[in-house]
Amino acid sequence: MNNYDTLSEAVNGLQARGYKYDFNLKPHCLECPSLKLEIHPQDFLVNEVYRFEGMSSTDDNSILFAISSRYGVRGILVDAYGIYSENISETMRTKLRKINQ
Repeated sequence: MNNYDTLSEAVNGLQARGYKYDFNLKPHCLECPSLKLEIHPQDFLVNEVYRFEGMSSTDDNSILFAISSRYGVRGILVDAYGIYSENISETMRTKLRKINQ
C-alpha cells in the first residue's frame, strides 16, 4: 500500500494504477454510474483503504476505498468518515471494513 498526503494525491495514484471508475455507495451495493452497473458485496473486494483528516474541521474527514470486482471493474469510493453511520446494510458495512489484498 502506498502513502499519500492528500485525498487528491491518493485518487490520482489509484487511477494511475488502474482504479479508473468511480463508485457510489448504495444501501445494498456499490453503483458504477458510468457502466450502469451495481456491484453487490459478494462481488467485490476492498484492496486498499486510506483515511484523511481535515485540517480545520472534522467535517472534512474522508475515506478512500480502492475496490476491485469479479467483473474486472476496478474503481474508487470516496466517503465521509460517517460511512459506518450511513444508511447501508450490515452486509455492506462489514464488507467495507474488510481489506483484502
